[in-house]
Amino acid sequence: MRSHETTISRVIMIRVDPGEDLLTSLERAVADNRVLNGAFVSGAGSLSRYHFHVVSSTDMPPENVFVEGEGAYDILTVTGCVLGGRVHAHITFSDDKVAMGGHLEPGCEVLTFAIVALAEMPDHDLSAWDHVAGR
Repeated sequence: MRSHETTISRVIMIRVDPGEDLLTSLERAVADNRVLNGAFVSGAGSLSRYHFHVVSSTDMPPENVFVEGEGAYDILTVTGCVLGGRVHAHITFSDDKVAMGGHLEPGCEVLTFAIVALAEMPDHDLSAWDHVAGR
């Protein structure tokens, strides 16, 4: 277990427009704003396409199942971290019958808009906190 107290230097509000890829837009905002370490603290909006993955085994490293589809879905949350400049984001979304979510993959297309808040934490390097660092 690791823990580290840090401060938030700024909150960057990211708006993603209709038809844009959510993950690509988050990666571009992180690069444009020169964020090396931070946390996605909220997200809202809607999707017309989704693509995510979830772990499907307890092996290390675990296997993944990738899920994609189309439809009108409300974004309930966007969470995750920026670790040494790398985006590691998760998404939860729903329609009137089901909620789904997992690790955000390219192919989540924004329907109306998406708004994501990113809290920058510049005083601590989180790059080693992701188990896939260096791959």
